[in-house]
Amino acid sequence: MRTALSRSLAALLAAGGAGLLPAPAVAAPTPSPGATPVNRAGTSFLGATPIAAGQPVRVDASIGDHLYWSFPATAGQVQEISATVTFPKGRSGASTWTVDVFDGLRRRQACTAGAQTPTVDATATSVALGCTLREVRPWAEPWSADPLPGSYVVRLSVIDLPEPDLGAPIDVDLLVGTIADRGASTDDGELAAPLVPNTKAGTVLNAVPPADPDADDEGDAADWLPDLGSRWIWTGIGGVLAAVAGVVGFGLTRRPRRG
Repeated sequence: MRTALSRSLAALLAAGGAGLLPAPAVAAPTPSPGATPVNRAGTSFLGATPIAAGQPVRVDASIGDHLYWSFPATAGQVQEISATVTFPKGRSGASTWTVDVFDGLRRRQACTAGAQTPTVDATATSVALGCTLREVRPWAEPWSADPLPGSYVVRLSVIDLPEPDLGAPIDVDLLVGTIADRGASTDDGELAAPLVPNTKAGTVLNAVPPADPDADDEGDAADWLPDLGSRWIWTGIGGVLAAVAGVVGFGLTRRPRRG
């Protein structure tokens, strides 16, 4: 009896201990073997520099620059962005930095982990930023802001700093990694097309359009006629009213003839 009770108590303690154990930590992203480093960054959403997961980024910039990169993501993936900004010595005050992530519709995505907006004092030589996105869904309601398959844009910038520090040189190291890939679920919907920013919203007509000969003939015959706009209409009405007022005034003020 005691043996059975001891075994039951041991099993309960083991189960409780297992429940108290912390969840396994998610591995941080690492550069892909043989990936070509990127040494440039865009300055706007439409000019974001494309990168791939696991492709390291190292650029030289200035404090105050807004740096943009874009990367693709598919359903079931969990992306993590990590960045390090190295400062020069002799800064005049504390500064606050931020890393923001937007989807193909320029909707700002929430971060589930990471130092998205850290603040460092004047003595710090670098600052580390991070953002872990939510799992990309294969579909979502139109009103929701859930992450969907397509292109994502990373923006790194400083949002608060002393004015004398603007323009100082910095080194930026950034890496986007896929820390989980569960694949698209089979019982869920599917997005019709990936959300990709439209970088070609319109076309520029470089060639002169051909002239219509019939339209030219009609235009030559009527070039001497003025355009009948509202200015001409009100000018004509004003002239008529002035003439009527002159006639009425003359009739009221003229002296009658004596017989």
